[in-house]
Formats: sequence, C-alpha cells, structure tokens
Amino acid sequence: MNALVWLAIPLVPLLLAVLIGLRPHRTRFNRWLPWAALPGLVVAAVGGDVEPAVLDWLMLNTLLGLDPLGQAFLALTSGLWLAAGLFALGDRQDDPLRHRFYVFWLLALSGNLGLILAQDALSFYLFFSLMSLAAYGLVVHSNTAEAWWAGRIYLILAVVGEILLFAGFVMAIHQAGGDTRLTAIAEARPEGWGLALLVLGFGIKAGMLPLHFWLPLAHPAAPVAASAVLSGAMIKAGLLGWLRVLPLDETGHVLLGETLVLLGLSAAFLAALAGAVQSRPKTILAYSSISQMGLMTAGAGLALVLPDLRAWLLMAVTLYAVHHGFAKGALFLAAGMTTQRPAGGAARLAFFLFAVLPALALAGMPMTSGALAKNILKEPLYDADLAGWMAHTEFALTLAAAGTTLLMLRFLWRWYQAQQGTQAPPRADSRRWWAWGGLACMSLVFPLLGVAVAPPEQVPAWVVLTGLSLLWPIGVGLVLGLLAWRWARDRDRPWLPEGDLVVPLEWLAQTGQRLWHRHPALISVGRHPARLRWVRYRLRERLELAERVLTRWETIGLLFAAAMLGLYLTLWAG
Repeated sequence: MNALVWLAIPLVPLLLAVLIGLRPHRTRFNRWLPWAALPGLVVAAVGGDVEPAVLDWLMLNTLLGLDPLGQAFLALTSGLWLAAGLFALGDRQDDPLRHRFYVFWLLALSGNLGLILAQDALSFYLFFSLMSLAAYGLVVHSNTAEAWWAGRIYLILAVVGEILLFAGFVMAIHQAGGDTRLTAIAEARPEGWGLALLVLGFGIKAGMLPLHFWLPLAHPAAPVAASAVLSGAMIKAGLLGWLRVLPLDETGHVLLGETLVLLGLSAAFLAALAGAVQSRPKTILAYSSISQMGLMTAGAGLALVLPDLRAWLLMAVTLYAVHHGFAKGALFLAAGMTTQRPAGGAARLAFFLFAVLPALALAGMPMTSGALAKNILKEPLYDADLAGWMAHTEFALTLAAAGTTLLMLRFLWRWYQAQQGTQAPPRADSRRWWAWGGLACMSLVFPLLGVAVAPPEQVPAWVVLTGLSLLWPIGVGLVLGLLAWRWARDRDRPWLPEGDLVVPLEWLAQTGQRLWHRHPALISVGRHPARLRWVRYRLRERLELAERVLTRWETIGLLFAAAMLGLYLTLWAG
C-alpha cells in the first residue's frame, strides 16, 4: 500500500501525459493539468504518516520516502506546479501547440516530484534527468529563434550536468561500499573527484556561478508558467541534491564550505548588478533567481563550515528555498499578466498588490516571508566562530538585500511600462487570477504561521523585530534604484547582453573556428599545412560518420544499456 502511495505521485503526471498525447482524447484531459500535482501536495501535508517503501522489483531496489527536508520541498514543488498549471490553462488556451506544451509540462512535473521522493541514487538520477530533459520542450515551445538558441544552451549544460552527476554518483557509490542510498553516500563523505563532480553537476541546475548563464536565456524564452516552475521549483533540485549528498555531518568540510560561501555571495551581488541593467522583466527575474540561489548556496556552505550549527542552517536554507519559490513564481506570473490589467476599482488595486507583495518579500520587508527567512538564516552567525573574510558573512548577507531591492524596483518599473498601451480584457480569466493571487499571498502566510507557533510571551517581540535589521539595506536599495531610474529610466536596450558569459564564450568558439578554416598554417605544427588539411578532412569525415552512428536509436539504446550494466557491475563489485 505504501508503495502505491509513493508511486502515485510521479505516475499520475506520467499517465496524464500519455492521455493528453493520444489525439482522440487529449481535449477532455487538458482540464486536469493543474491537478496532476495534487497527490504530492496531499502527501506533503500528511507525509509523516506514510512509511517509506523499498521497491525491490524496480531497478536496483528503488527506495521512495519522505523526510522533513523532502516534505518541505514537496510542499513547495506541488503547490507551485499546481498554481502555475492553473495559470497555464488560461494562458495557453489559444495556443495551437498547447497539447505539446502540456505533455512536456507533465513529464517535467513527474521528474521534479519523483526526485524529491527518491532516497537512492539511481532513482534520483533518473527522475532528475527526466525533469531536466523534459524542461527543454518548455524552453523551446515558442519556436522562435530566441527560444531555439536558449534551448541549445540549456540542453548543452543539462547534458553536461547529467554526465557529471552520473560519474559523480558512480564514484560516490563505490566509496560507499556499493550502497546506493543517498544517506549512505552522505555518511561515506564523498571526496576528491566524486565530490567535485556532484557539486558541479548539481551546481549547473542551481545556477551556481559561473555555470549560471543558461537561466537568463531560458527564462525569457519559455512561456510564463514554465518560467515560474523553472525558477521556483526546478532549480531547487540542484540545491536539494547538495543537501542530500554533501558531507553535512559533525565533521563538516571547511574548504568546500568556504568555496560555496564565496561563490554564493559573489552570485548574490554580481547577478543583482547584471539584472539591474536588463530591460525585459523576465530577464530581470532570471538574474534575481541567480542572486537568490547564491544566498542559498552560501547557506549550504555555512553548514559545511559550521557543522555544530548545521541543523539550524539546513532548516534556514530550506525555509529560504520555500519562500523564494512561491515569491518568484508569483513574480513570473505577474510578468504574464501585463495584458490583463483591469480598468479600475478593487481589481486594479489587487493587480498591483499581487506584484508588489512578492517583490517586497524578496527584498526582506518586515512581516513578509523574506524577512523571516533572511533572519533565520543570519541568526546563528551573530555568535559564530568565523575567521578572516568569513567573519563578514553576516554583513554580506544583510547587504545583499540592497541588491535585491534594486532588482525588484527595476522589475516593477519595466513591468509597469509593459502595460502601457494595453486595454483591459473584456472578460478576466479567473484561472490566471486565482493562481497568481494565491502565490502572491503566500508571502504573508509564513509570518502568520510564525506567530501561530511562537510562544505567546515572544509573539510581540517577534512581530516587531522580524526584519527590522533589513530596513537599512532596503533603504540603500531604494536610493540606488531612484538614482538609476533618473539616469536610465527609458533605456530599452540592456547594458549587458542576456546570458552574459555566453557572449565571450561564443566569440571564442567562432574565432577558433575561423582560424581553423582560414589559417590552418597558424595552428599547424611543423611545415606541413597540406598534411594538416588532409588530417582535418579525414577527421571531419570520421566525426560525421560517428555522429550518424551515435544518433541512431539502436546505438542510443545500446549505450544506455551498457551504462546501466557498467553501473550495476560497479555496485556489485563493491
């Protein structure tokens, strides 16, 4: 019975994807798109009462279950996918390719839910791969040149990430004595190349600097609902992977922890600066996600540096992930509501409130989920024993709110400008309004829950003090935002190209290609350019032959079977 409960969560979206994919029946099943995430939300609410299940008949003893960490991520993921799915029904209703979008949507949802439940490396990897590859269909859905370019960069990094994770898991499992359980891998303390590969593989999905550049390309290209789940839920899979396999025990790992803190804080500030000079609302939000994920990366690094405080820091990072997921999902849906602005009245007020509220939460305004999450993340650092540059981590985390405030001001201004010239629709789409408003109001739910569970004698102080320390960086961000607004408020072209690092990387690749084709003698060794041309011709001929062979389905199947056999032999040999 327990096995059926766990399997139902990822299988319901898969089954619905099959039904929508069947032409005679697809229309009648479209309406069920948002509710495919409902089983996950129900289990997240009562997850502690369902025992884990070992499926010894599925792959290598698949283990599915839910611990407190997974329960929080499942609640976020299920709730966000449900709301965004409801929005997608209204947003895609006139799209002739909506059925294709729905199929990729459901496949990505299945992978996202499954990896949260997975307690062993193989099932985690397979669900992670399903989510990553299915999301490609969401990125390229619009069939524009921009979408195909963004999809190309996304797919390259996704495949590289899968390769890194596969190799990292094989090494980590070998070090764990062949035990595929994620807890066993973490307890074995992966190190060396295995640890590095896992950090990098999950870092690509989490938008870790400098592997972040797929986000500012993919988010603007994807439909609004897809951007909401990409930024709010799917990139959290990289963070969850870190929390599952990193050596977060009583020993810690100072070098890795300090590296993650440095990369995280760098992303928090650099992405804020990069996003502040963008012009498209969704691109601004993409850089905001990189910045916010940087803070979570720093939190995970602190848990490695301060193992005595790891329980508190892991709780803080998890809470921050949930807060960011709902707030960022609401902001992306706001970007898709520019053509739905009401003519006036209470609906007009709610329209602006649903955009401003999650923006304030991300900035850390008191009495919002952002203030609660940021304060809990910084709380253990006041008395922490940190030396050198790490001693300034708490100040850096506080100052990052100034960059977030600047980003949110830029987003709201460009969002407001995007509405100019639009007329109120003759009939409001209630599905989009309910989805957007529900996510926006989540920014107030967490503080209210905090008041509900706090001891009565501490509630007044908690209500007053939550977030007060964040007021000064918000003020700094407001001043910077006003100065920037006066300087370049009407600039439509971004100061920095979207994707930032993609531009120099593309230039280097094109320059090398031109040198190879036009001046072979410049890169030849010796005095035989003619021989080099012959070698180049033969090499290209062989590569084209290899490409034709490798793209055959039977070759792909054999390679996959060989990879699975190699993994099995590695585990069996211990």
